[in-house]
Amino acid sequence: MAHAAYVFDAYGTLFDVHAAVRKHAEKLGPDAQAFSFVWRQKQLEYSWVRALMKKYQDFWALTEQALDTAYALYPSADRSLRDDLLNAYWTLDCYPEVPQVLTDLKATGAKMAILSNGSPAMLDAAVQAAGLGDLLDEVFSVDELKTYKTDERTYEMVTNHFRIYPDAVSFQSSNRWDVAGATAFGFRTVWMNRTNQPDEYTDLAPNAVLNDLTGLAGLG
Repeated sequence: MAHAAYVFDAYGTLFDVHAAVRKHAEKLGPDAQAFSFVWRQKQLEYSWVRALMKKYQDFWALTEQALDTAYALYPSADRSLRDDLLNAYWTLDCYPEVPQVLTDLKATGAKMAILSNGSPAMLDAAVQAAGLGDLLDEVFSVDELKTYKTDERTYEMVTNHFRIYPDAVSFQSSNRWDVAGATAFGFRTVWMNRTNQPDEYTDLAPNAVLNDLTGLAGLG
């Protein structure tokens, strides 16, 4: 099946959300890995709660708040690194296979896009730092809607912009909840299960599960 568009979640799918802590892990202390996990979990939790309450704050504000919570939960972590960690988040490493995979998919003539909870400034910085700008036709930020995924309106941004039906879109995310939301909307979905996590939404199954993006083009 040919796809009119390949759409990617950004954080955790194209960009490694743990790269910021990994860069400063030695100075951060022995709890660095757990600290990074909590930072990410709270960042997502705050987005869901804000969306449900209809009390929007942009993703950068939530990223800062989540980092402060991580510091509160892990007082052993070196607080003097707070600014360094936030600065590193603007230029997260992309996963090594990303540039080539996007290049190959773009060569098929399909539209290429990001759909992310990230704020426009965050996404612009990450895309430019990774050198992905020329490979993307569009970068969609939910900030335009002042809510977060999995609100169906966030996925509708893609179909409205490209004027295509949901089943013409291949949507890739490392976040199983995001895949569930996109599946419910009608996208063809691929779960990037990089860390072999169990499936939590069995009634909203993805069309495929991959460990990284390299197998995407072969799915057809």
